[in-house]
Amino acid sequence: MGRNRSQLVATTSGVGLVREHQTTIFERIRDITQEARRHDPVGPAIAVLCCTLALMLLGLLMQASHAATTLPAEVFRSELREQLLFRCAALVALLLAARVGPSGVRRFLPALTVAMAVLLVLVFVPPLGFERNGSNRWLDFGIVKFQPSELARIVIVMWVADRCVRLGPALLDLKRGMLPVVAMGLFFFGLVGIETDLGGATLLLLCVFATVWIGGASSTHVFVPLTVAGAGSFLLAFTAIPYIRRRIMMFLSVERNQQVTDAANAIASGDVFGLGFAQGPLRNHGVPYLESDFVFAQIGEEFGLFGMLVVIGLFGGLVWNGLRLVLAIKDRFDALATFGLLMSTCLQGMLHIQIVAGLAPPKGMTLPFLSHGGTSLIVSSLGMGLALGAARRWSAQREQVVTGS
Repeated sequence: MGRNRSQLVATTSGVGLVREHQTTIFERIRDITQEARRHDPVGPAIAVLCCTLALMLLGLLMQASHAATTLPAEVFRSELREQLLFRCAALVALLLAARVGPSGVRRFLPALTVAMAVLLVLVFVPPLGFERNGSNRWLDFGIVKFQPSELARIVIVMWVADRCVRLGPALLDLKRGMLPVVAMGLFFFGLVGIETDLGGATLLLLCVFATVWIGGASSTHVFVPLTVAGAGSFLLAFTAIPYIRRRIMMFLSVERNQQVTDAANAIASGDVFGLGFAQGPLRNHGVPYLESDFVFAQIGEEFGLFGMLVVIGLFGGLVWNGLRLVLAIKDRFDALATFGLLMSTCLQGMLHIQIVAGLAPPKGMTLPFLSHGGTSLIVSSLGMGLALGAARRWSAQREQVVTGS
């Protein structure tokens, strides 16, 4: 090979400026995913797209199932039209984002970051901002209602990727490199957290630190602030926000949250292959927000262990092929942004499954592409589209090199 480890990873993937521990990780990923056409991003991109479309289709089935058994016929037809419209909009968002790619958004990131901060503040300003289920997460612009925290996560992940690239070796300097990036991450973590959206704030912070670490920051500079921020925010939320304190105490108590208990019963009733499409009896009593915050329990009830493993397998496919895609991209910004965008979606899915399984307190975390709600679906599709856009760009450049045009 004749190259040291850092050089090897820098040429294998655009993620580079990689320290010893990250080098080992990327070497292992490269060895596992190595193929004859390992430098071509088309294969991983197609796999990511197929997993995304499969999750979208399964989400439509789950929403149709829930609506068919809980809503009157007229309302059901309206709900089904709405879900179809959401998925059409999500597909359009995915295709448009794929044409633009992370590099097409890069020059607008400073303005977009400021815009996200303004939107996150506006959720507290009526009548634009309004409260739902105890949280100030929503903005109402008449025909459009959405959660800005979902969109902010995508923008901040790409901003962090851009900063890592611009800083280069200075990212290893705590004062000049790491602190400004961490400060921005904590600033948005605070903005989302004061909406009492602790789940969204936690997810945003995890995505920021994961992107910074893969971008080449020191492990000490990453994990110490992450631990301090996590512990500090937990103590602050526990002492200052009764809504969150009740959820945590109920999670830690012997008598678990009834919502989680009923979700576990729904999963258990599904056994191996489930009760059948639209056949779950527990949807009508005991599991509020089954179609959104606990949709994984609905999958377990109707399709059993088999259905749950299919969903986990599809998200696993996103992770596996997403990493292959990252390693095939030679531009550092595109690679880092793609990694952060994929982690945003996959970590959200993992947290949702943990909550339904009773391994984490309920925090209103949707399952990407499957849960009810247009914001999560469209924003997740935007993220996937941007990641696919990076693959499209580098595939086109590779084709030009091969053909000599």
